[in-house]
Amino acid sequence: MIKQLLYAEFIKIVKQSKTYYALVAIAVIELLIFITAYYQGSTILDLLLNTLRQNFYFEGSLLNGNLILYIVLNSLWFNVPLILMIVTSGLLTDEHKDGTLQTVMLQAVNKWKFILAKYITAAIFTLMVIGFMMLSSFALAYAVFGSGDLVVYIGTLNFFEAKEAFNRICWAFASGSIAMIFYSTASITIAIFVKEAAKTWIASALFLIITNLLLKADFLPAGLNSFFFPKLIDTWQQLFNYKIDWQQIGLNNFMLLLYCFGFAALGIFAFRKKDIG
Repeated sequence: MIKQLLYAEFIKIVKQSKTYYALVAIAVIELLIFITAYYQGSTILDLLLNTLRQNFYFEGSLLNGNLILYIVLNSLWFNVPLILMIVTSGLLTDEHKDGTLQTVMLQAVNKWKFILAKYITAAIFTLMVIGFMMLSSFALAYAVFGSGDLVVYIGTLNFFEAKEAFNRICWAFASGSIAMIFYSTASITIAIFVKEAAKTWIASALFLIITNLLLKADFLPAGLNSFFFPKLIDTWQQLFNYKIDWQQIGLNNFMLLLYCFGFAALGIFAFRKKDIG
């Protein structure tokens, strides 16, 4: 049963126009980053690093593909998760709108399997979108700007040689994909409670904004605060610290996956108890 449900969900997501609008939107974001960097990037870098250039030697141009990829990664803060939440929540809100959900529930379909298939589809779709984003940005960034050393500012300026920068960026995309799955999972859970598409989009955007705001706020005791989910969504950024704490990054991503399962479990429980009408 679950295989048939997954197949049906993938057919829906392939056929809906929002899927392709999402890919186009991500491509447009990338192009805007490339165009801005191409015409203004060198000027900005010269202003920031003019003094450092007098004391340090940098291999190649600092306006290179690795820097562009790091900038693209920063779209994981808001732009990409918002797009993903809108598309994945549509897996449920569209069926509420069209009235097909009631028809499906009249058949011999197990409720928890039905909604679980949507969570799995959302996770796989998210990975596919991040994969598309990664491949397209890598190809364009290196084709247009080439490779070179990476400079990033995280409290202080950190410099990485081209090969090390490439490895860190790859790991950052992998870590960031878990954060994106978390947002996609949350969007379906929100859709279960809200139902209507427009209201779900607003609620999802609010959830995203609040999560980003709470990243800088400390309300819980120190021991618990670091495991609060808003504190985990920027784990990919830790890969650009000069010294990588792999143990902490692994723990953060594991905790974020647990939150994904928790939000999905809440959604499945609510959907099973909910009267579909």
